[in-house]
Amino acid sequence: MAVVSRCAACTRHDFMRHKLERRACVSSSSWNCTEKVKASDKKGILAAAFSGKRRVVVAASPPTEDAVVATHPLTKQDLVDYLASGCKPKDKWRIGTEHEKFGFEFGSLRPMKYEQIAELLNGIAERFDWEKIMEGDKIIGLKQGKQSISLEPGGQFELSGAPLETLHQTCAEVNSHLYQVKAVAEEMGIGFLGIGFQPKWGLKDIPIMPKGRYEIMRNYMPKVGSLGLDMMFRTCTVQVNLDFSSEADMIRKFRAGLALQPIATALFANSPFTEGKPNGFVSMRSQIWTDTDKDRTGMLPFVFGDSFGFEQYVDYALDVPMYFVYRKHKYLNCTGSTFRDFLGGRLPCIPGELPTLNDWENHLTTIFPEVRLKRYLEMRGADGGPWRRLCALPAFWVGLLYDEISLQGVLDLTADWTPEERQMLRNKVPITGLKTPFRDGLLKHVAEDVLKLSKDGLERRGFKESGFLNEVAEVVRTGVTPAERLLELYHGKWEQSVDHVFEELLY
Repeated sequence: MAVVSRCAACTRHDFMRHKLERRACVSSSSWNCTEKVKASDKKGILAAAFSGKRRVVVAASPPTEDAVVATHPLTKQDLVDYLASGCKPKDKWRIGTEHEKFGFEFGSLRPMKYEQIAELLNGIAERFDWEKIMEGDKIIGLKQGKQSISLEPGGQFELSGAPLETLHQTCAEVNSHLYQVKAVAEEMGIGFLGIGFQPKWGLKDIPIMPKGRYEIMRNYMPKVGSLGLDMMFRTCTVQVNLDFSSEADMIRKFRAGLALQPIATALFANSPFTEGKPNGFVSMRSQIWTDTDKDRTGMLPFVFGDSFGFEQYVDYALDVPMYFVYRKHKYLNCTGSTFRDFLGGRLPCIPGELPTLNDWENHLTTIFPEVRLKRYLEMRGADGGPWRRLCALPAFWVGLLYDEISLQGVLDLTADWTPEERQMLRNKVPITGLKTPFRDGLLKHVAEDVLKLSKDGLERRGFKESGFLNEVAEVVRTGVTPAERLLELYHGKWEQSVDHVFEELLY
């Protein structure tokens, strides 16, 4: 295995070093927060945090495709070095949490239209001093420091959190975000639903956001899978982004994350309804990814091979079909070509032109395996849910991957799992959750061991963070997923009306 020995920003070429260093996200949060923020304290916190800032408007992301001019053709080694530049010493490891939620009208329960979303974004920007992100003359997101708010294709509202040091800061960030969103949305008659799949409305009812990249994806998805449009327009997730110290550390965390991703899917399974009826799954969101686009999804068996490292992931990504390139403030359709073609100047949409690191960075965001590698690792297997579960998901993975003893425990636990067993769990967990048979027992029994490893890892971190796992401890103890509890309500108290879920899982 060729292990990259130098994990500082790549020094191969001056322009690349400048870009990598400029984009490094290793600074700590300015928050010094406790686990819970009282409602009466939130206004004071927000006033202190946001006072005196000047509102500005920034261009659509990615905004800098013309700012970095390649002084030489990029090589595959440059792309490997880009991933390796994410390596950080342990004291610089951070926690970045992203979560999505569905906005809906209180009266009709219908999804928010873009015009309502624009009003909401403008309201948050004006009241809480966020910078507006524009695509043309359309507002499509907000930015404040290292946090951003963005729109998924069907208007799902996403917070991409700042890189933070502790889970207490993460949960405080979630709290302050939801406070701001609700402060504006409730005045508009808008609420937000924490669930993994749109429970009531069909594709024809979902608004389409005015973002160029989504138009390209919307036209391409039906060519490569039957559920890609559902993925785009009707799913919500929560994920955590975590750091690594070296190529060897990345490999260990990648393997642990992939092996245990079905357990995370089961613990957070929260999408049992489609168009008002039970759909036969505890995680319809997870099931959708099995028939979205096989070129860019899945469990990546090659990660468990002896030759895996940054270079092999680059080889994989080079051959994943492209969606687009971003030039002169527009997304250009490049479907049907690969980034390997681009490296050779063979993109029909911009013939003869060569890629920049921005193009590579953009391309990596269009790959959707269960764990994704950028300059950090993304754990991608969980359904969206209510706010307490938004804090539990990063806690689960931080306890497992940021503690050496727990990480080794996971690797020991999963060392003899075969590729077929890992794939079996991936296929069956969306249907049977923790009741999925595994070897001589149920997945629930494995989850008990994994949860203990996570809790022990959090306790060894010394930040008093293990309480954030309480939300999933009951799921493990009973073996009953959040989705199964919703189904119990649906068949009982709710008298088979899914409308009640909008109240049950209201933020």
